[in-house]
Amino acid sequence: MNVKDALIRKTTIVLADDHRVVREGLRVLLEAEHDFSVVGDAGDGSTAIRLVDCLKPDVLLLDLMMPGLNGQEVARKVCKRSPQTHVVVLSMHSSEPYVMEALRNGAAGYVLKDASGADLIHAVREVMAGRRYLSPSLSERAIDAYQEKAKSAGWERYDMLTTRERETLQLVAEGRTNNEIAGRLGISPRTAETHRTHLMRKLQLRTHTDLIKYAIERGIIPLDQR
Repeated sequence: MNVKDALIRKTTIVLADDHRVVREGLRVLLEAEHDFSVVGDAGDGSTAIRLVDCLKPDVLLLDLMMPGLNGQEVARKVCKRSPQTHVVVLSMHSSEPYVMEALRNGAAGYVLKDASGADLIHAVREVMAGRRYLSPSLSERAIDAYQEKAKSAGWERYDMLTTRERETLQLVAEGRTNNEIAGRLGISPRTAETHRTHLMRKLQLRTHTDLIKYAIERGIIPLDQR
């Protein structure tokens, strides 16, 4: 490293993706930029949050489909707990529910995984400049739709859920039983059932089918997981 490089204030980045090979590829791509520094990487949502809490990076590059805690929930938590960290979602999902939910949760950028490396680098630079970035193939109408949808009382009911209820919602939508949810969250099956009952009431959902539909519309689970 020469003196000039040493004096450059680098943009610090944490990577969060459940595939190691993807994280390694992203690290190589990003660190080829003289002013970027990847300071940590995580393979699950909970680890990503802990890393951001500890490292306070400028940017969190985040996949949505993460084990343990989905990327949407990670984005929401990070934007509240570390507002100086710009969240850039890197996802294979281009449908409006995913984009809208990511924006609603505070993401500053949304990049599709079929984008070029140059697009991803541009996205990081854009959010660092205080601007929002969407992959060119994503319509700006997604932002308008998000703003209109956010006015809906039903859309806001999600904010009434506790963290445990949100975790339970994701697991129920994935088809987990109360026993499986209990084992995953370290709670009793009875408590898991209580969380399930409470979230159904708060969201005004009547059936399991209603819950699945809601989870898809919120971008919590992919459409092909029904």
